[in-house]
Amino acid sequence: MVDRLRAEYQDTIEFRLYDVDTDEEGRRIADELGAQYVPTFVFVNSDGTVLHMEAGALPEKRIREKLDALR
Repeated sequence: MVDRLRAEYQDTIEFRLYDVDTDEEGRRIADELGAQYVPTFVFVNSDGTVLHMEAGALPEKRIREKLDALR
């Protein structure tokens, strides 16, 4: 689902996916944000402000709502 949304929103929203088990930058970001669960979705605006963070598998509708709010 995330890959499909990434393709759909590619012209307006940048997606970044990190594997916190194998990616050093991913671990650093998770630590900075206090993310404790996988997956954790973090919605950040263009100036780097975290607007919303939510852990666990989210329904596509909820992710779309958050992405649409970033446009």
